[in-house]
Parts: sequence; C-alpha cells; structure tokens
Amino acid sequence: MKPRLNLYNFQELIKPMLKMEESVVGSGLEISLIELVKMRASQINGCAFCLDMHSKDARKKGETEQRLYLLNAWRESPLYSERERAALAWTEALTLISKTHAPDNVYDVLKEQFTEEEIVKLSVLIVTINGWNRLAIGFRSVHPVEKNSAAA
Repeated sequence: MKPRLNLYNFQELIKPMLKMEESVVGSGLEISLIELVKMRASQINGCAFCLDMHSKDARKKGETEQRLYLLNAWRESPLYSERERAALAWTEALTLISKTHAPDNVYDVLKEQFTEEEIVKLSVLIVTINGWNRLAIGFRSVHPVEKNSAAA
C-alpha cells in the first residue's frame, strides 16, 4: 500500500485533533480503558496504522498480550471488567452509529458504570479515535514494519 499523503505535514490543520487527544488522555479515565477503546474502535474500522500504534502503546502502559489478543471477542472472555465491558459496548455503538443508533440498552449499562462526566469523556475519546482512524485509512497511512515481521 502506498501512502497518499503525510497527515503530519499539516500540523496547523490537525491541531484541534491533537488537542482533543491530549484532553482525553488527561481526562482522568483509566489509561488501560483508553487504550482498549482505541484498539476496539480501530479493530472495527480496520485501521492497521492505529492498531499497530495503540497495541504498542497499550503494552508499554502495562496491558497484557492476552487481553489485546482477545479484545475482538471481549463478550466471550472473563478478562474484562464490567466497566470495561460497558465502555467497549459504547465504543461499538458509537463507532457503528449508522447501524446501531446508540441503543438505549447499551447506554443504560454505561450509566451504571460511568458518571455523566465520564460518559462525555468516553464519548469524546471514541469520537477522537474514530476521527484518527478515518484520517489514517483515508490517507493510507502505513505503520512501521519491523525487520522480522515483513511478509516473505
């Protein structure tokens, strides 16, 4: 795949996205939750660039490989807390908004685990990663390839 352009050559234009990212990361939500949400939205959107980046970030911040491997099947795994499950369901609902329309039952479960302020923080996080996914996919951003990882 050949990149279409380097988004980071347009720092002035992406400043608002970077500010949103900074705001979300410093919002008080658990770092592990933030990374899981970024990973799950990126899985749904099929953003290899973001999956590569956020899997590495999550590992550096203490996330286990097993939880990252099983994230796509979070409903069937006991590895995720009820709070994480509520966040992951909300992530899926907002990422697939044209199909889900953010159903009440998902929101009701979310309200049991998060305050209103946390719901807004989580929702901004989801909007932000979905924005990054769309930019990375649209501009065909290519993740770094480690020497021993390249296809033969």
